[in-house]
Amino acid sequence: MKITRKNNIIKIFAVLIFLTTAGLILAANAGDFTDLSRITPFEPKSLWLMKQARAIIETYHVDAESEDVTEEDLVYGALKGMVSAWGDPYTRFVDPQSLKDEEIEMKGEYGGLGIYIGQRDGMTIVISPIEDTPADKAGLKPKDQIVKIEDEMILGWDSHEVVKRLRGKSGTKVTIWVRREGEDSLLRFDIVREIIKLRSVRFEMLEDKIGYVRLSQFKMQTADDVKTALNDLQSQGARGIVLDLRNNGGGLLDSAVDISSLFLDGGLVVGMKGRVQRANDELFARSGRLCKLPMVVLVNEGSASASEIVAGALKDRQRGTLVGQKTFGKGSVQTLFNLPDGSGMYVTIARYHTPSGKVIDHIGLEPDIEVEGELIKDHTKDEQLKKSVEVLKKQLPRNS
Repeated sequence: MKITRKNNIIKIFAVLIFLTTAGLILAANAGDFTDLSRITPFEPKSLWLMKQARAIIETYHVDAESEDVTEEDLVYGALKGMVSAWGDPYTRFVDPQSLKDEEIEMKGEYGGLGIYIGQRDGMTIVISPIEDTPADKAGLKPKDQIVKIEDEMILGWDSHEVVKRLRGKSGTKVTIWVRREGEDSLLRFDIVREIIKLRSVRFEMLEDKIGYVRLSQFKMQTADDVKTALNDLQSQGARGIVLDLRNNGGGLLDSAVDISSLFLDGGLVVGMKGRVQRANDELFARSGRLCKLPMVVLVNEGSASASEIVAGALKDRQRGTLVGQKTFGKGSVQTLFNLPDGSGMYVTIARYHTPSGKVIDHIGLEPDIEVEGELIKDHTKDEQLKKSVEVLKKQLPRNS
């Protein structure tokens, strides 16, 4: 059917009459507005604006009749927009299905690339690849900016949307495009997804009886694994410990406190400050530390969240020397608020601070000794690790 300009004008005029008439009817029932305001999160005029926007889309959008957009879709879309308006990438709305999907990660095994990501100014930044995962083997590095996934630009996407696109069935391929500092053009990575089995702790004895413990994430079992590592190394006669937190994007807060307790004899590990009383808290190490040996803590720009809590506590309590590069600066506390329909909201309720009161969020931790370099599996080529061993040797008793 041919649509004429005259017909268009008539239709638009009819819609305007409808909208105006409905507005007058609502305005005439001011008492209803007052009652409505008791149960709605917005002023009546704001709700009316949303009503007009929906009517226009449903009337004029070219695919309005063919697209199956439900009331639920519209509500969840509005909720995501409302929450994102606060400008905090870690405060987000999650629909019921997505909330169930996120339980996969908590089980410690999933199909994906093995990568921690963060958000800065609408950009998706690689915090760190997890050791021995597809992302690590492909060569992704901390501070890489993911620009495209397949052919889609992802600027402005929230981190959960990005993670959802990166995950998939094991054995399938995904192409990502990365902007890296010092490179003139985008870098392309074709990566095959794998089932990511998270092994959080590795350890070995280095030269001169220096114990080396590497943490790649903070999971429920990590503190017990570190305890096993320390017991093993001390039984072998370790004289000092290098705790490597490079490219460790964080994890569970309780795990960070438990691991700090292995090196600290009581005292403050981390404090949290927020707007409401329930968000203000202080977490302390348990008495009776397991390891009293001199130690160095290795950090870099891929050390975030729980890693920064442990590093900050050991630094402030003068328990360990920080070597490496400035950390990422992710120091905020998120709490999940469950909503009645099975959806939820992760809300930033507080920011961490170290025992000395230093805020981590958006700032990071400065190392005591700055060393350029990156995590390399061949220890003889790892300049940061070599420097940490050198620093640690100077702290060892001469007769040990």
